[in-house]
Amino acid sequence: MTPGILFCFVIGYFILLLVIAWLTSRKSTDNDTFFIANRNSKWYLVAFGMIGTSISGVTFISVPGTVNQDYFSYFQFVLGNAVGYVIIATVLMPLYYRLKLTSIYTYLEHRFGFWSYKTGAFFFLISRIIGSAFRLFLVAIVLQHFIFENWGVPFWVTVAVSLLLIWTYTFRGGLKTIIWTDTIQTVFLVASVILSIIFIGKAMHLSIGGLIDTVKNSSYSKIFIFDHFLSDRRFFLKHFLGGAAVAVAMTGLDQDLMQKNLSCRNLYEAKKNMFSFMGIFVLVNILFLSVGALLYIFANAKHIPFPGRSDFLFPDIAFNYLGPVAAITFVLGLTAATFATTDSALTALTTSFCVDFLNMDKRQATEGNAKKLIRLRKNIHILFSVVFLLVVVGFKYLVSEAVVTAIFTVASYTYGPLLGMFMFGIIAKRQVHDKWVPVVCLLSPFVCWLLASHSKAWLGGYVFGFELLIVNGLITFIGMMIISKKKNLELQLQKAS
Repeated sequence: MTPGILFCFVIGYFILLLVIAWLTSRKSTDNDTFFIANRNSKWYLVAFGMIGTSISGVTFISVPGTVNQDYFSYFQFVLGNAVGYVIIATVLMPLYYRLKLTSIYTYLEHRFGFWSYKTGAFFFLISRIIGSAFRLFLVAIVLQHFIFENWGVPFWVTVAVSLLLIWTYTFRGGLKTIIWTDTIQTVFLVASVILSIIFIGKAMHLSIGGLIDTVKNSSYSKIFIFDHFLSDRRFFLKHFLGGAAVAVAMTGLDQDLMQKNLSCRNLYEAKKNMFSFMGIFVLVNILFLSVGALLYIFANAKHIPFPGRSDFLFPDIAFNYLGPVAAITFVLGLTAATFATTDSALTALTTSFCVDFLNMDKRQATEGNAKKLIRLRKNIHILFSVVFLLVVVGFKYLVSEAVVTAIFTVASYTYGPLLGMFMFGIIAKRQVHDKWVPVVCLLSPFVCWLLASHSKAWLGGYVFGFELLIVNGLITFIGMMIISKKKNLELQLQKAS
């Protein structure tokens, strides 16, 4: 399969997204449509489309690549995610709908004040830029290695073209368009992983039942790890509790994914969306882990050398050993995963900056300045596209480990303050000194990093895993407790509602 043919399929896929964008954005004339899709989204479309946003190219490539070293232990993390999604549906979403939020960080303004609100929004911007740039980076290096490098195209051009394509179909319709494009992209993503399993089975002369037995009986299928609590980051409680915290922070406290939930007609439909999403999410991750096991089993059987970077295992086998149809299927699935997470992130970042820092929802959009606000929002959309380009190109020189590990490690530091702020706001019946909140939120990741860096020496050989996010959140919580005072919140809560 030549790079030119693969590229043609990518362009064809992009044209399909453009058609969908045109159909969904013809009546998109205001910022309310861009930000929250007029609060009229179908819950089942949101639930299915969120899979594409949550899975991303990282899960598509990096999770299968980790199976050789970590087995199915990642599923412990996924089970924790499921618990986190229940917390989101039963605790956070009722709060967001009661306050009728466009940006979820305005809750912090209701609860604490101006500086807390801006601090929360700032940490979201940093978290989502880094996290989404990681995801785009992983896919860009794969496309670069297997397609564009053959033509002598520089890496930064590959990234720039990808962002330009994404910007083209999102700049007008925003969330209203993304609800539909992400649904289509999830179809491609899920179909791609299922077809990949079938192609591997065909190459190994195994039926579906044979594939299941092969995975189940392999050494890779080990899920639960209860040994070496101190030194093994994969220990069950570390993965499970970390997974729950990551789900709450990276979904429930993330404007990107909550923006879709807030576009549902009411809280009941939003809850149905979240629980449906949870079930599909667990099943899809089982498929990806199974793909990882089958890839390593296939490579061992065919004496295929493992690539130096585990993230390259899936594309290497798909492009070179499973035939042209498998290569096309892989490229379309990877493209779908990339576009789904990046288009959503660009829209959420634009929404957060416009609402949280430019106060577009509060400014009087009279007939004279409505067009000006729309132009400003489009310029912000372009600005974040450029920021993505710079960050992704920078990662090329900084990232060497499996990207899925890098993403959750960074998230432990950037989402920790958000977790601590919201946890304090919901649980503690105290009011903070608002102006000191930014100081607490900036210090807590540093303290957390210091603790993680010296945990072996200070904590008897303990090694942090995904539960580091919980530690960061607790440090923030304690810091806010220190700068707080008792206060009757009844009047404040009445005002907020």
